[in-house]
Amino acid sequence: MSIMERFDCHYCKDSLLGKKYIMKEDTQYCTKCYENLFANCCEGCSLAIGCDCKDMSYKDRHWHEKCFKCAKCSRSLVEKAFAAKDDLLLCTECYANDYSSKCTSCKKTVMPGARKMEYKGNSWHETCFLCHRCQQPIGTKSFIPKDNGYFCVPCFEKQFAYQCCACKKAITTGGVTYQDKPWHRECFLCISCKKQLPGQRFTSRENYPYCLECFSNLYAKKCVGCTKPITSLAGAKYISFEERQWHSECFSCVECSVSLVGRGFLTQRDNILCTDCGREK
Repeated sequence: MSIMERFDCHYCKDSLLGKKYIMKEDTQYCTKCYENLFANCCEGCSLAIGCDCKDMSYKDRHWHEKCFKCAKCSRSLVEKAFAAKDDLLLCTECYANDYSSKCTSCKKTVMPGARKMEYKGNSWHETCFLCHRCQQPIGTKSFIPKDNGYFCVPCFEKQFAYQCCACKKAITTGGVTYQDKPWHRECFLCISCKKQLPGQRFTSRENYPYCLECFSNLYAKKCVGCTKPITSLAGAKYISFEERQWHSECFSCVECSVSLVGRGFLTQRDNILCTDCGREK
């Protein structure tokens, strides 16, 4: 005669033969012990969620299936979309009516989970956020606000952006104005050496911009002493005599090199001499 092996509840030791039981981590429990030890408390009715009930869970919180309802309209949320607000679960309709933003264009609710655009406190359905000029959805593309409207970049350039008078392309950021004409900063160049002029001192001749170095080399009068250009644009002081010019530091006696600035001098053909050297001659 064989001895039947016992099959008891792990907790109360009552036999489970012929009875309903529950396995947890390879250990068997009668339903009563399982509920006392492991059943979750329902957020709705505060009663234990027994083995014969479906446990609905959300973020470590649990409900009986019949208690899993919208906190406002009491409609069941089982297998439906819902949203959470201040520990309350709401159906999408109640959440949208109470908390969702309204589309600035169509004035309808932007439902939870819907694709939307937000800018400076306003909201739009993605399909309602349109370029003011071409009326196409801007979506995730760059846009530029202007006069209470919003424009995709190509439309803004066509309608509002200045065109650089050098390259003829739109100026969307920065730029400089010279003689009432717009330029890209990188396009505003010295007409002679092509060096960029923004941030540099420059001058013009016949409406063309020049850096000071090019202007001096091309148009400034030359010093009789050193033959280099004399330009007052660079702040240089100079001496002028009989249609000839000298840098102040170059205006000196050709014999003894003493400075003649503020002193009397004599001329000998194209040379200038101090009075001492002039008498000796």
